[in-house]
This record gives sequence, C-alpha cells and structure tokens, in this order.
Amino acid sequence: MTQPLPLQRALPFQRALHAEWTKFRTEAGPVWLLLAAVALTIALGAGADGSARCAPPDCASDATKLSLTGVMLGQAAVAILAVLAIGNEYGTGMIRTTFTAVPRRVTVLAAKGAVLAGTVMLAGAVAVPASLLAGRLVLPGNGFTAAHGHPPISLADGPTLRAAVGSVLYLVLIALLALGVATAVRDSAAAIGTVLGLLYLLPIVINVIGDPVWQRRLEKIAPMPAGLAVQATTDLAGLPISPWKGLAVLAGWAAAALLAATVLLRARDA
Repeated sequence: MTQPLPLQRALPFQRALHAEWTKFRTEAGPVWLLLAAVALTIALGAGADGSARCAPPDCASDATKLSLTGVMLGQAAVAILAVLAIGNEYGTGMIRTTFTAVPRRVTVLAAKGAVLAGTVMLAGAVAVPASLLAGRLVLPGNGFTAAHGHPPISLADGPTLRAAVGSVLYLVLIALLALGVATAVRDSAAAIGTVLGLLYLLPIVINVIGDPVWQRRLEKIAPMPAGLAVQATTDLAGLPISPWKGLAVLAGWAAAALLAATVLLRARDA
C-alpha cells in the first residue's frame, strides 16, 4: 500500500536525524567540545564571581549577568562544535556519501541543526543553572547581600529566569549561526575564523569607535552584544536594546546564515 505523502516526507528526515545523531554520539570530538562548553561557562562565571566585590556605594553590578559571564567563553566551544559538524565532512569528502544517502540536502542540514540544537540546549541547561548556583554561593561572601540590594540569585525571580532561559537559547542560536556559516563557507578554518570574528572581534571594533551614538547603534545589531542583552536583570532602560529584542537580533543572524546555506546547498555541487 502506498504511504501517505506526509509520511513519505517525514521518513527521509527521520533517517537523516538518526544518521546525524549516530555520528554525533560515536565520535569523541563533539562530546568533548560540549563538555568544554559546559566547563568553560561554569569556570569563567565562578571566576568572575570570585573576583567581584560589592562595597557600597560602588555596588551596582548585575549579579545575575556577572554569574553568566562564562557564556561569553563557552560559546566559542559551541561555535567550533557546530562548524565541525559539517566542516569535517567537507574536509574529508564524506559529505558526498551523506548526500548520496540523503539526496535532499536541506534535509541533511535540518537534521544537523536539530541534533546540534538539542545537544547544545542540554549542555546549556546544565551550564547556566550551575553558573547561577555558583553565583548564589560565592557572591554573598563578596558583599553581594540583600542589605546591599542584592538578594540571593534565584530562578524563582522573573528577570533571573529570563536571563537563564535566554542564555540557553543564546547558545543554541550561536550553534545554528555557526552551522549556517560553515555550510556556506565549506572550510572549517575559515568558518571558525568568521564566526569567532563576528562574536569577539566585532565588539572590539565597536568599542574603538569614538562616537557613542554609533557605538550604541552597532551594539543593537552585533550578534554578541545584542544577544547577551537577554542576561541583563538591572538597569534595563539603559541597554542599547531590550533583552528579548536583542535575542531576536541574534536569531535573525542565525536565520540569515541558514538561509544562505540552504540557497548555496541547492545551487552548487557537493
């Protein structure tokens, strides 16, 4: 009996998803990079907590954002993981085998994106709460107390919960952005350089600009400054862009990269 059309369309994606998950869990590299992302996120956040001091009147730091500082470093491991998810196959020529097994190239890209998004989300769901827990334990000893306007960090607090969820989504979007860039570029080294440049070099360039008006404008569209606005829990009116709008900007970068990747996948040979 002929299978219904929706089922016919679903089966190739299920096969591609199973194949990508098998690649992911049977190779050592992706697992180590995920563990590195978790470890770097927690370690840098704990280091930032340990070095911070709250001594009134100089006690205006955002404790939640401070504890999530490690996301800025953990994202590098996430980006490299995403690039290598397809860059390695282009480098070895195995991408031809992948496209032979699943001729619909966009299905392959979607399957890779789904596996990356799921695993990075899981890693972020470990790293982000652990970072906040470290802040809750360490910061009170450095003067971040309720008496100084800093109650203990808690996910029961609305802004803190938003910062936590937003940080996990931020890491997922970084992975999808890197996947799109790597698919478009087809070279791991070039893709890693491009993504890390967007994340780390662009903010440096923005800070070098002397005009504060242009600095603020560029911070609204640069992927890392805009995306990390979601971590802010204090002085929201002073941000260049609101938390969720900032994350939406990063989502736009990821969508644009994946769209470019889709167009190029269809237009050129493997």
